[in-house]
Amino acid sequence: MIMDKKSVFSEEAPKPIGPYSQAVSAGGFLWCSGQIPIDPKTGKTIGETAAQQAEQVLKNLKAVLIAGGASMEQVVRTGIFLSDLDDFAAVNEVYARYFPGEAAPARSTVEVSSLPRDVKVEIEAVAFLG
Repeated sequence: MIMDKKSVFSEEAPKPIGPYSQAVSAGGFLWCSGQIPIDPKTGKTIGETAAQQAEQVLKNLKAVLIAGGASMEQVVRTGIFLSDLDDFAAVNEVYARYFPGEAAPARSTVEVSSLPRDVKVEIEAVAFLG
C-alpha cells in the first residue's frame, strides 16, 4: 500500500527551525507540528505572558491549517505544552476563543521542563480532511 503523504508549508507561519515540516497531510488527516509564538515575518518571539504567546501560537497554527486545506473547525485533537502549568487558565481562555462550543477537539495539556526559544506555550494539532 502506498501512502499519499504531502508536506505543507505556509509563509504565514514561522519557518521550521529544524528538520521537520510545518504539517504533513496523510491518510485523510493534517498532522500539524507544534507551533510556538514566533512572528513569521520577523522571526522574533511575540508576547511576554502565556496568554499573549498563546494568541500568536494559534494564529500560526491557523495559517498552517489553511495552507493544508483545513480550518480550525476541522481540528480533532490538540496537544498543549506549557513551561508552567500555572498558565493553564490564561492559555485556556485564549484557546476557547479559537475552539468554541461543544465540538472542541480532544486535547491534552502537559507541563514540560522547557520549550524551544524559552517560550511559554507550544500547541500541535491534527485536523480531519475528509
